Amino acid sequence: MSKKITIAIDGHSSTGKSTAAKQLALKLHYVYVDTGAMYRAVSYFVLREGLLVQGNLDKQQLIEQLKDIRISFVFNKDTNNADVHLNGENIEKQIRTLEVSSVVSKVAEIPEVRAKLVEQQKAMGDKKGIVMDGRDIGSVVFPDAELKVFMTAAPEIRAQRRYLELVEKGGDVSLEEVLNNVVERDHMDSSREDSPLIQLPEAKLLDTSEMTREEQFELLVSWAEEAIEKA
Repeated sequence: MSKKITIAIDGHSSTGKSTAAKQLALKLHYVYVDTGAMYRAVSYFVLREGLLVQGNLDKQQLIEQLKDIRISFVFNKDTNNADVHLNGENIEKQIRTLEVSSVVSKVAEIPEVRAKLVEQQKAMGDKKGIVMDGRDIGSVVFPDAELKVFMTAAPEIRAQRRYLELVEKGGDVSLEEVLNNVVERDHMDSSREDSPLIQLPEAKLLDTSEMTREEQFELLVSWAEEAIEKA
Protein backbone atom coordinates (compact mmCIF):
# COMPACT_ATOMS: atom_id res chain seq x y z
CA MET A 1 0.00 0.00 0.00
CA SER A 2 1.92 3.03 -1.26
CA LYS A 3 -0.80 5.57 -0.55
CA LYS A 4 -0.83 6.99 2.96
CA ILE A 5 -3.79 8.46 4.78
CA THR A 6 -4.55 10.12 8.10
CA ILE A 7 -6.46 8.06 10.66
CA ALA A 8 -8.21 9.82 13.55
CA ILE A 9 -9.47 7.74 16.46
CA ASP A 10 -11.58 9.54 19.06
CA GLY A 11 -13.64 8.26 21.96
CA HIS A 12 -14.21 7.94 25.67
CA SER A 13 -11.51 7.09 28.19
CA SER A 14 -10.51 3.45 28.74
CA THR A 15 -12.06 2.18 25.51
CA GLY A 16 -8.77 0.76 24.29
CA LYS A 17 -8.07 3.61 21.85
CA SER A 18 -4.35 3.74 22.49
CA THR A 19 -3.83 -0.01 22.23
CA ALA A 20 -5.89 -0.25 19.04
CA ALA A 21 -4.18 2.78 17.49
CA LYS A 22 -0.71 1.43 18.29
CA GLN A 23 -1.53 -1.94 16.74
CA LEU A 24 -3.02 -0.34 13.64
CA ALA A 25 -0.04 1.98 13.16
CA LEU A 26 2.33 -0.98 13.48
CA LYS A 27 0.33 -2.99 10.96
CA LEU A 28 0.31 -0.14 8.43
CA HIS A 29 3.86 1.04 9.20
CA TYR A 30 2.42 4.42 10.19
CA VAL A 31 3.45 6.86 12.90
CA TYR A 32 1.39 6.60 16.12
CA VAL A 33 0.73 9.60 18.35
CA ASP A 34 -1.01 9.28 21.74
CA THR A 35 -2.50 12.75 22.27
CA GLY A 36 -4.03 11.71 25.57
CA ALA A 37 -0.50 11.21 26.87
CA MET A 38 0.29 14.81 25.93
CA TYR A 39 -2.57 16.08 28.10
CA ARG A 40 -1.49 13.69 30.84
CA ALA A 41 1.99 15.19 30.65
CA VAL A 42 0.60 18.68 31.22
CA SER A 43 -1.54 17.29 34.06
CA TYR A 44 1.53 15.74 35.66
CA PHE A 45 3.26 19.12 35.36
CA VAL A 46 0.28 20.71 37.15
CA LEU A 47 0.55 18.27 40.06
CA ARG A 48 4.33 18.48 40.29
CA GLU A 49 4.33 22.28 40.29
CA GLY A 50 1.58 22.50 42.90
CA LEU A 51 -0.90 24.22 40.60
CA LEU A 52 -3.81 22.17 41.95
CA VAL A 53 -4.81 23.19 45.47
CA GLN A 54 -7.77 21.49 47.19
CA GLY A 55 -9.17 20.50 43.82
CA ASN A 56 -8.85 24.01 42.35
CA LEU A 57 -6.60 24.43 39.32
CA ASP A 58 -4.65 27.67 39.03
CA LYS A 59 -5.45 28.11 35.33
CA GLN A 60 -3.75 31.47 34.93
CA GLN A 61 -0.49 30.21 36.38
CA LEU A 62 -0.61 27.16 34.12
CA ILE A 63 -1.23 29.33 31.06
CA GLU A 64 1.76 31.50 31.98
CA GLN A 65 3.96 28.42 32.34
CA LEU A 66 2.93 26.74 29.08
CA LYS A 67 5.99 28.23 27.41
CA ASP A 68 8.13 26.12 29.76
CA ILE A 69 6.47 22.82 28.80
CA ARG A 70 8.15 20.70 26.12
CA ILE A 71 6.55 17.36 25.33
CA SER A 72 8.22 14.77 23.14
CA PHE A 73 7.93 11.07 22.30
CA VAL A 74 11.11 8.98 22.52
CA PHE A 75 11.27 5.39 21.31
CA ASN A 76 11.92 2.86 24.08
CA LYS A 77 13.73 -0.16 22.62
CA ASP A 78 12.86 -2.28 25.67
CA THR A 79 9.11 -1.91 25.17
CA ASN A 80 8.97 -1.04 21.46
CA ASN A 81 6.81 1.95 22.39
CA ALA A 82 7.33 5.69 22.34
CA ASP A 83 7.62 6.99 25.91
CA VAL A 84 6.41 10.47 26.84
CA HIS A 85 9.08 12.92 27.93
CA LEU A 86 8.45 16.21 29.71
CA ASN A 87 11.29 18.69 29.29
CA GLY A 88 13.64 15.80 28.57
CA GLU A 89 12.50 13.60 31.48
CA ASN A 90 10.82 10.23 30.87
CA ILE A 91 7.47 10.41 32.68
CA GLU A 92 5.72 7.50 30.95
CA LYS A 93 5.06 5.66 34.22
CA GLN A 94 4.12 8.74 36.25
CA ILE A 95 1.36 9.88 33.88
CA ARG A 96 -0.55 6.58 34.04
CA THR A 97 -1.81 7.00 37.62
CA LEU A 98 -5.37 7.62 38.77
CA GLU A 99 -4.18 10.88 40.35
CA VAL A 100 -3.18 12.19 36.94
CA SER A 101 -6.39 10.81 35.39
CA SER A 102 -8.44 12.88 37.82
CA VAL A 103 -6.81 16.08 36.57
CA VAL A 104 -6.70 15.50 32.81
CA SER A 105 -10.20 16.72 31.93
CA LYS A 106 -9.72 19.92 33.95
CA VAL A 107 -6.50 20.63 32.08
CA ALA A 108 -7.89 19.66 28.67
CA GLU A 109 -10.78 22.12 28.89
CA ILE A 110 -8.42 25.12 29.03
CA PRO A 111 -8.40 26.69 25.52
CA GLU A 112 -4.77 27.83 25.75
CA VAL A 113 -3.60 24.30 26.60
CA ARG A 114 -5.58 22.78 23.74
CA ALA A 115 -4.29 25.40 21.30
CA LYS A 116 -0.66 24.66 22.21
CA LEU A 117 -1.02 20.89 21.90
CA VAL A 118 -3.25 20.95 18.80
CA GLU A 119 -0.63 23.05 17.02
CA GLN A 120 1.99 20.39 17.78
CA GLN A 121 -0.36 17.59 16.74
CA LYS A 122 -1.21 19.18 13.39
CA ALA A 123 2.48 19.52 12.59
CA MET A 124 3.01 15.81 13.33
CA GLY A 125 0.51 14.86 10.63
CA ASP A 126 1.78 17.04 7.78
CA LYS A 127 3.03 14.08 5.74
CA LYS A 128 0.09 11.73 6.47
CA GLY A 129 0.83 8.11 7.29
CA ILE A 130 -0.26 8.75 10.88
CA VAL A 131 -2.65 7.22 13.41
CA MET A 132 -3.62 9.62 16.18
CA ASP A 133 -6.05 9.02 19.02
CA GLY A 134 -7.66 11.42 21.46
CA ARG A 135 -10.85 13.39 22.03
CA ASP A 136 -10.97 15.91 19.16
CA ILE A 137 -8.69 14.46 16.49
CA GLY A 138 -11.36 14.06 13.82
CA SER A 139 -13.21 17.26 14.68
CA VAL A 140 -10.33 19.69 15.31
CA VAL A 141 -6.85 18.31 14.63
CA PHE A 142 -7.52 16.42 11.39
CA PRO A 143 -11.00 17.38 10.11
CA ASP A 144 -10.01 16.07 6.65
CA ALA A 145 -8.81 12.67 7.87
CA GLU A 146 -9.63 9.91 5.40
CA LEU A 147 -10.69 7.58 8.23
CA LYS A 148 -12.39 8.69 11.43
CA VAL A 149 -13.33 6.25 14.17
CA PHE A 150 -15.29 6.86 17.38
CA MET A 151 -14.65 4.30 20.13
CA THR A 152 -16.89 3.75 23.10
CA ALA A 153 -18.01 1.11 25.62
CA ALA A 154 -20.29 0.93 28.65
CA PRO A 155 -18.85 2.92 31.61
CA GLU A 156 -18.90 -0.13 33.90
CA ILE A 157 -16.90 -2.18 31.43
CA ARG A 158 -14.38 0.61 30.89
CA ALA A 159 -13.98 1.08 34.64
CA GLN A 160 -13.36 -2.64 35.14
CA ARG A 161 -10.67 -2.62 32.44
CA ARG A 162 -8.99 0.45 33.88
CA TYR A 163 -9.17 -0.94 37.43
CA LEU A 164 -7.42 -4.16 36.41
CA GLU A 165 -4.70 -2.18 34.61
CA LEU A 166 -4.04 -0.01 37.66
CA VAL A 167 -4.00 -2.96 40.07
CA GLU A 168 -1.61 -4.84 37.79
CA LYS A 169 0.73 -1.85 37.96
CA GLY A 170 0.57 -1.83 41.75
CA GLY A 171 -2.05 0.89 42.16
CA ASP A 172 -4.02 1.05 45.41
CA VAL A 173 -7.50 1.94 44.13
CA SER A 174 -11.05 0.66 44.36
CA LEU A 175 -13.34 -0.19 41.46
CA GLU A 176 -15.80 2.43 42.72
CA GLU A 177 -13.11 5.14 42.57
CA VAL A 178 -12.24 4.21 39.01
CA LEU A 179 -15.88 4.11 37.89
CA ASN A 180 -16.52 7.55 39.41
CA ASN A 181 -13.46 8.87 37.57
CA VAL A 182 -14.65 7.39 34.26
CA VAL A 183 -18.13 8.89 34.61
CA GLU A 184 -16.76 12.29 35.66
CA ARG A 185 -14.32 12.38 32.74
CA ASP A 186 -17.08 11.43 30.29
CA HIS A 187 -19.19 14.35 31.50
CA MET A 188 -16.34 16.87 31.41
CA ASP A 189 -15.06 15.72 28.02
CA SER A 190 -18.51 15.87 26.42
CA SER A 191 -19.72 19.10 28.00
CA ARG A 192 -16.70 21.40 27.79
CA GLU A 193 -17.14 24.50 25.61
CA ASP A 194 -13.85 24.17 23.74
CA SER A 195 -13.63 21.14 21.41
CA PRO A 196 -16.01 18.79 23.24
CA LEU A 197 -15.89 15.06 22.64
CA ILE A 198 -18.47 14.30 19.93
CA GLN A 199 -19.21 11.50 17.52
CA LEU A 200 -19.02 12.97 14.04
CA PRO A 201 -21.60 11.79 11.48
CA GLU A 202 -18.85 10.51 9.19
CA ALA A 203 -17.01 8.62 11.96
CA LYS A 204 -17.33 4.85 12.12
CA LEU A 205 -18.67 3.73 15.51
CA LEU A 206 -16.66 1.07 17.32
CA ASP A 207 -18.40 -0.10 20.50
CA THR A 208 -15.91 -2.35 22.28
CA SER A 209 -18.24 -3.42 25.11
CA GLU A 210 -18.61 -6.99 23.85
CA MET A 211 -15.55 -7.22 21.59
CA THR A 212 -12.16 -8.81 22.12
CA ARG A 213 -9.04 -6.82 21.26
CA GLU A 214 -8.52 -9.15 18.29
CA GLU A 215 -12.00 -8.42 16.95
CA GLN A 216 -11.49 -4.68 17.39
CA PHE A 217 -8.18 -4.82 15.56
CA GLU A 218 -9.52 -6.87 12.65
CA LEU A 219 -12.38 -4.41 12.14
CA LEU A 220 -10.04 -1.39 12.28
CA VAL A 221 -7.69 -2.96 9.74
CA SER A 222 -10.58 -3.62 7.34
CA TRP A 223 -11.78 -0.01 7.67
CA ALA A 224 -8.24 1.30 7.14
CA GLU A 225 -7.64 -0.84 4.05
CA GLU A 226 -10.95 0.33 2.61
CA ALA A 227 -10.10 3.99 3.26
CA ILE A 228 -6.64 3.61 1.73
CA GLU A 229 -8.13 1.99 -1.35
CA LYS A 230 -10.50 4.93 -1.79
CA ALA A 231 -7.84 7.61 -1.21
